[in-house]
Amino acid sequence: MTRPPFVLASASPRRVALLHDIGITPDRIIPADIDETPKPNELPRPLAERLALAKLHAVAASEPDAFVLSADTVVACGRRILPKAEAPDEVRACLTLLSGRRHRVITGVALRSSQGKIIQRAVTSVVLFNRMSPPEIEAYVASGEGIGKAGGYAIQGRAAAHIRFISGSYSNIVGLPLFEVAQMLRGAGFLW
Repeated sequence: MTRPPFVLASASPRRVALLHDIGITPDRIIPADIDETPKPNELPRPLAERLALAKLHAVAASEPDAFVLSADTVVACGRRILPKAEAPDEVRACLTLLSGRRHRVITGVALRSSQGKIIQRAVTSVVLFNRMSPPEIEAYVASGEGIGKAGGYAIQGRAAAHIRFISGSYSNIVGLPLFEVAQMLRGAGFLW
């Protein structure tokens, strides 16, 4: 008996690599084209959950017999949602805010089984940056590594040298909470 196809509704190469780490290779990768703008007064966790579900629906409609997995990661400092940094100034602003502070990384995950059942989770990890000096911030900005990353940094890269403490799932901070994803897939009957 062959299993239904597995579709990842994400353009993130980090999510593909994380799935590969637990032995899952998507049959198809279909990025979801949705508006990721937070609604007025929207809090970080509901935003991550809403975007993951919107990505799932955007892709699942064209993949009726597949398992479809989507995710969205939000970095929050208090109630403030940090952007996916698109320019060096945004990376600098994020790191300046996060320097010496704890923040949360929340990933909303949504899975639609091949039978159409939808399962959702939201996973939160806490990260503490050391106090970064202006030259350290500028060196990180110059590396270009923070471009395209929520909160303006990648924990699996150079930013790791500035992380004093994490609580929770490391893979969640990278972009996909693997333990929870594996449980969701097993519960939905996906075998790999």
